Amino acid sequence: MDKLVNEFLASPEERLEVLRSLAATAAALPRVPESNNHIHTIYSFSPYAPAAAALKARRSGLVVAGSVDHDSLAGAAEMREACAILGMGSVTGFEIRVFLHDAEARRRDGARRRGGAATPFASRKINNPDSTGIVYMTVQGVPVQAASKVAAFLKPIREARRGRTEKMAAHANEILADAGLPPFDFVTDVVGRSKYGEGGTITERHLLAAMAESLISGFGKGEALAAGLEAKLGLVLKRKLRDAIADPANPYLLYDLLGLLKAEFLPSFFIQPTRECVDAKEAVDFALSIGAIPAYAYLGDVGESPTGDKKAEKFEDDFLPELFAELKRIGYLAVTYMPPRNTREQLARVRSLCRDFGFMEISGVDINQSRQSFNCPELRLPEFAHLNASTWALVAQEALVSADPAFGLFSSDNPYATLGLEARIDLYSRAGLEIGAGGKPASEAARFLREGKYEK
Repeated sequence: MDKLVNEFLASPEERLEVLRSLAATAAALPRVPESNNHIHTIYSFSPYAPAAAALKARRSGLVVAGSVDHDSLAGAAEMREACAILGMGSVTGFEIRVFLHDAEARRRDGARRRGGAATPFASRKINNPDSTGIVYMTVQGVPVQAASKVAAFLKPIREARRGRTEKMAAHANEILADAGLPPFDFVTDVVGRSKYGEGGTITERHLLAAMAESLISGFGKGEALAAGLEAKLGLVLKRKLRDAIADPANPYLLYDLLGLLKAEFLPSFFIQPTRECVDAKEAVDFALSIGAIPAYAYLGDVGESPTGDKKAEKFEDDFLPELFAELKRIGYLAVTYMPPRNTREQLARVRSLCRDFGFMEISGVDINQSRQSFNCPELRLPEFAHLNASTWALVAQEALVSADPAFGLFSSDNPYATLGLEARIDLYSRAGLEIGAGGKPASEAARFLREGKYEK
């Protein structure tokens, strides 16, 4: 049964039908005050179909699951329905990379998607390990009726990313050939393992997974694989990772090898994105136009990466106040971050700056491989209780805006627009609990909200 829920070739309808047969057992499992708003699915890169991700989240005790696929909203409908079947709240959206350049100057130069005048951040590595001047952001709480607009907005981004990835694949195959290893086929092994034909996107991880399979095929498993990576590709393996890669019975071998390649080898054939990135201002304006919430994805200086796909490196911590001021100017409404990735000092600083700049705080743990836990134990601590309230507020935001655009959490038409952000989040969190955990229709919750029934 579980295999079919997560079956890569099954249709969303088939997966949801199987999920319904598992719902009674899953819904009865214990619940903890945790959520995850940053789950990737097979529509970008992940072993989890949306229904399987929701089931995994429920079995982990979560009360809300949220998907943010790269450059794609294709899995959102399945995620919403899967969470409803399991009696959970849901949040859907997407994640993209954008230029943090001066949009007006770029337009004056006639170079909407390339080049242009720079802000002080254009030459800095901000929250993107692969690029300077390009940042990751999420668009969350996307209303149902905006799906076609989102698909149209993301289509040229997905197409450009496929083209760039194909060029990188050619370089990767040259490296494999030089090492006497079998090449992979871009269409079969990269595009074929994606959901590109169904509105998903092709990422560097798809390419690296194909490359990892060629390495395993060429070197074999076990000690031969670890030795081959060191001798033929010149990679330096830390003891813990080397032991994992040299273990022929390692069930996570593909993902461990993929993480190593991303951190240590991708730069040797990485091609910087150009046409697939829009300006941050353009992305923010689009998010606002559909009633969604644009959020900056805080990374912070990295010590030891919990997923093994990032080297120890400095990112935005040295200029965070200056960066947040620029984000505010552009129109960002929120900051999303992952408590397990950061130190308590980093988290305290981000929380303080979010309050100073009036940003909503959104939590989530970046899930894209089966070794990772869906849980975020930090959310059980008193100092992070506000992140649970924000998650339930996001549940309400998405459902309510789908029923009535005036109920956007940040909408000027919202009857509670004059309330402070913290008070609005508190109000919406109560509505979100009734919608997500109680099954109240969004139209009825909107009526309750308008009548003041969620006020204390």
